[in-house]
Amino acid sequence: MLRTRLALAFTLAVALAVPAVAKAPERPRHNVIIFVADGLRYVSVTPKTAPTLWRVMHQGVNFTNSHSMYPTITTVNASAIATGHYIGDTGNFGNTLYSGFPSAESGNAPIGLMENDVMLGEMNDRFGGNYLNEESLLAAARRQGFATAVMGKVGPTAIQDITQRDGTGGIVIDDGFGKPKGIPVARDILDGIKAAGLDATAPASNAPNGVQQKYMMAVATQVVIPRLVATGKPFAMLYWSRDPDLSQHITKDSIGSLKPGINGPTGTAGIKDADDTLAALLAALKAKGLDKTTDVFVTADHGFSTIDRGGSTAPSASVAYTDVPKGDTPPGMLAIDLAVALGLPLTDPHTHQPVDYKTGKHPAFSSGFLGADPAKPDVMVIGNGGSDHIYLPGPDAKATAAKVVEALTQLDYVSGIFVDDDLGDIPGTLPMSAINMRGAAITPHPSMIVNFRSHLVPGCMPVLMCAASMADSSLVTGQGMHGTLNRADTRNFMAAIGPSFRRGYADPTPVSNADIAPTLAHILGINLPAKGGLTGRVATEALVGGKPVPFQARIRRSDAAANGQRTVLQYQEAAGRFYFDAGGFPGRTVGLTAK
Repeated sequence: MLRTRLALAFTLAVALAVPAVAKAPERPRHNVIIFVADGLRYVSVTPKTAPTLWRVMHQGVNFTNSHSMYPTITTVNASAIATGHYIGDTGNFGNTLYSGFPSAESGNAPIGLMENDVMLGEMNDRFGGNYLNEESLLAAARRQGFATAVMGKVGPTAIQDITQRDGTGGIVIDDGFGKPKGIPVARDILDGIKAAGLDATAPASNAPNGVQQKYMMAVATQVVIPRLVATGKPFAMLYWSRDPDLSQHITKDSIGSLKPGINGPTGTAGIKDADDTLAALLAALKAKGLDKTTDVFVTADHGFSTIDRGGSTAPSASVAYTDVPKGDTPPGMLAIDLAVALGLPLTDPHTHQPVDYKTGKHPAFSSGFLGADPAKPDVMVIGNGGSDHIYLPGPDAKATAAKVVEALTQLDYVSGIFVDDDLGDIPGTLPMSAINMRGAAITPHPSMIVNFRSHLVPGCMPVLMCAASMADSSLVTGQGMHGTLNRADTRNFMAAIGPSFRRGYADPTPVSNADIAPTLAHILGINLPAKGGLTGRVATEALVGGKPVPFQARIRRSDAAANGQRTVLQYQEAAGRFYFDAGGFPGRTVGLTAK
């Protein structure tokens, strides 16, 4: 009898205990927002120019050792922000890349113009439904029960949730919204926009971009965030501000002159646009009582330099062009100069017409195909602003690569060459694996990435506001560009604030755009799967209770080319991850101090 009573008591105790163990306390609501101020330079943020950004960096975490991905191009960094992977895994090697198929959106050229929603769709169709080959933070969050939204600049916005393109899942609204080639949105979102008295079409962009910025933030604060809250789920959101990038690119404050360049009134107004946009976002969070449960991570995709297309002795600079100032290099300069050096015909892949550079013609969009048969070129040059890509599709790629490198080392606007590891060691160059360009990517891999020279504008301070660089672009001297491996381009703005982040903490550890997704996934408890191994790290030192993470400065040097040029890479290492400061030929890159 006693044994029976004891057994019953034990059974009852277990029965009472099981529900208590199984019913774990509900996880408190927690949200994250990534705010990207496109092209925002770290040193451009002051209490006067950007008071909201200044407050965030000083009240929250100030990432004092921040880094853009190289090449320092928008969609390159968008892919890293989206997935937490370096570019060797994402395969988004540039804003413009060789796609390997005739793109209808690119005029049947095998070239991908990645700041384009239709092109992004074509890339997905070609490469298994997800050309990045990695799941993004926003896609993983949605799959794991979060409400999600991405908004802002066309191209990098959609990349954040690249497989979501029909309006049925997460909210995707870029500045192509309401236009024939835009991504559709769900009916309730469209109805909400109309009910708020807002247009059903995004305004055109301009410099400064205030009108479009105000519209997009009105949609965000009056429609999108309330819809996210109404789901009853925690949410993850990204907002991509076009400014100050747009205003710095197309400024006309000093055409033909390096002063003030991108530091003039237009560029300054672009910084204010980004600051005002963030201020409106933070105010909306506070008004809705979300500021205590929402972490906000602010970043920029890259820094910026003023364009200097003059002073070159290259053949392309000696020709008179009707649309290029005398003595300046034209769009497609690298394609022209390689055509001269290699003695090959040049074809514009966009127009499919020969380019007679001897009579003052140049490629329309900086890219050029070299060879007797344009359908089977020996060399393809793809223009990307401060760095160009070279593809060598022919059977004699190794022999061609040696000739191309010899020609590149002779050009005075080149500063550093990175070559596909499969092409072997070529004096004067470093392998692409040195910059994390060899990974699990499924898009066509460049054979080379060519960095362009940069220098400091005399009499300008502070230094990282004063870089001028060569650019393979339709933009001209005095306007803005990025893409190089100079420290003004790699030094992006990064800061974070919210309940998960330390307050008033200046983080000395190197961080990059590849660290954002792992850090936020860690905060939210999201499983972020990976196919490739080139991942960022969790910035644990920036989180509440975090401890310092050690790091070291590194230098890697190539063997010297025949003329003595060598590619030198300065970078830092933390937790096994690489952070690229500057690289190129010594004396030709801002921030490169090693010989």
